[in-house]
Amino acid sequence: MKRNKLNHLIGLTLFLMSIGFFCMQMAFLYISAKFQVEYIDNRLFYLINMVLAICLLLSIFLLLRRSKKLKVTYSYILITFIISQIIIVIISEQKISNMMSISPDFKHVFSIKENVETGESFYYRSYYGILAKPKEKLPNHTVGNFKVEWIEKDIVAITYKTAEETIQQYIGTYGDRGDGASYYYVGAEIHGVWSGQNMEVVSNTEGISITEKGHKELFTWENIEQFGTLAIVLKRDNQAIWTIGLHANFEVQSNSTKPDIGNISLYKATMSKIDPVRLNFKSSSQ
Repeated sequence: MKRNKLNHLIGLTLFLMSIGFFCMQMAFLYISAKFQVEYIDNRLFYLINMVLAICLLLSIFLLLRRSKKLKVTYSYILITFIISQIIIVIISEQKISNMMSISPDFKHVFSIKENVETGESFYYRSYYGILAKPKEKLPNHTVGNFKVEWIEKDIVAITYKTAEETIQQYIGTYGDRGDGASYYYVGAEIHGVWSGQNMEVVSNTEGISITEKGHKELFTWENIEQFGTLAIVLKRDNQAIWTIGLHANFEVQSNSTKPDIGNISLYKATMSKIDPVRLNFKSSSQ
């Protein structure tokens, strides 16, 4: 008797879950048409459909006291539906490739959707949980795979190659190091000398210079691109060379005579596996 009650309770829960997922999908279709939003990963739509079908299938076995033949029929129908969703996902990925990465603290989702035929890729910003809107098109057509690295918990760098064999970087930022009410320039905020692990960064009126293994290279301000208020990409001949991000402990000191507080992260633009280098503030000038 207790087992029957438990089966009934589990079956009812699964049935209610399937109804909930169905309502969720219907709401998504309405919101998508009205506000032009998408799931942050297109595969989520089909995954939810499969979970819905599994919940419904299990609830049928636990709740319905029908003949074995009827249960088998229901099972075939739902299994066929699940298989069809898997096939659709495979076909969809051949047209629009989805790349998604979650931040180390699970607070942010970085999403890129690439048109496989044209090579055009779009960065999607999550605004409503698992829903998102396209924010920006990545410069240059992409070739091959993306390399994703979370420089900080709220700074992610995506590195990729183009058809011209150049390396590009796009930076997703999800925070602020100031009061959140004003815009500031990363290059100006890191004015001075930073060092660590045999690396040195100098930011002054000429631009930003990087010294690596005794080799120094200057990047003038016209070759530096800012992303949000957390990171900049240093370029040479329209190719990404370095990314500098403000560490989580960095405190913006605009309009202040106080020395900089916190660290910066230096990340090299390469398709090889490499970790960001954390640098400490050394002096206000060189």
